[in-house]
Amino acid sequence: MTLLISMGDPVGIGPEIIARAFVQGAAADAVVVGGVGVMRRAMALLQDPWPIAQLDSARDLPSCPPRCLPVWQPEGVPAALDQLPWGVVDARAGQAAARCIEAAVHAVQRGEGRAIVTAPIHKAALAAAGVPHPGHTEMLQALAGGMPVRMMLANDELRVVLVTIHQSLKSAIDAVTFDAVLGTIRIAHASAQRLRIAVSGLNPHAGEDGLFGDEEQTIIAPAVAAARAQGIDAHGPFAPDTVFMRARRGEFDLVVAMTHDHGLIPVKYLGVEHGVNVTLGLPFVRTSPDHGTAFDIAGRGVADASSLIAAIGWAQAAAGA
Repeated sequence: MTLLISMGDPVGIGPEIIARAFVQGAAADAVVVGGVGVMRRAMALLQDPWPIAQLDSARDLPSCPPRCLPVWQPEGVPAALDQLPWGVVDARAGQAAARCIEAAVHAVQRGEGRAIVTAPIHKAALAAAGVPHPGHTEMLQALAGGMPVRMMLANDELRVVLVTIHQSLKSAIDAVTFDAVLGTIRIAHASAQRLRIAVSGLNPHAGEDGLFGDEEQTIIAPAVAAARAQGIDAHGPFAPDTVFMRARRGEFDLVVAMTHDHGLIPVKYLGVEHGVNVTLGLPFVRTSPDHGTAFDIAGRGVADASSLIAAIGWAQAAAGA
């Protein structure tokens, strides 16, 4: 069954890295959900461009000739997107990116695909288009019915699941509640069997016994205890500045981190070219690269597709390709 790859923001590097992934042979049995003109312009950035095969739906992949890029352009994606300037926030680009994500989700829900890989979107473009979600995770959650989901960033050395994601740090601290922490541990546990989970603290030195904050004592530790009572191999809270090193050395399989940057800086420091963003809790597999739209290099033909290729491989493995 088909893997669906949404094009991302059409004026970012998403279309280019998708084109590279296909030409490098890393996207077998995949269909691009995006603009035909956008993908033709992106393919032209490569030294060995492939022709575009326009499909009427994701079901038509078997009709795509070899060494052609299969593109399904859903209704509502305008034809003139390839005329937009590279690397500039545009509401039309944001709306088109959102439409492709919606179409990909609906196709998977109809049984026309086995998993979704999403190229990077630009949050300012989404906002300019009036999209009521700050990012992929929240949009996918809404499209899938609103069940609890969590963001995981992973590479070969480290896996991190976040309690809070796209919100101000001030509001994120208030969002670190017993239910949120316990729910994150449960979702992380459900993602794989026999996980040994480390739970990070929120404050320096995990609060130093309340000296630097009491969230560890009043919220996080009770959530860890509740998870253990449910048979989950969870431990902590541990100091945020050392727990990731311990996990990388093999003491733990996964770290639950309280805030976006607490958790993602360590993973991205190990190399964005290897990282994969995975949404846990959805009724289908969804992955993406762990980087953004890179407007500063869009259209120059120099974007690295490694993280997207890793995301494709993760999705193929998780969906049983």
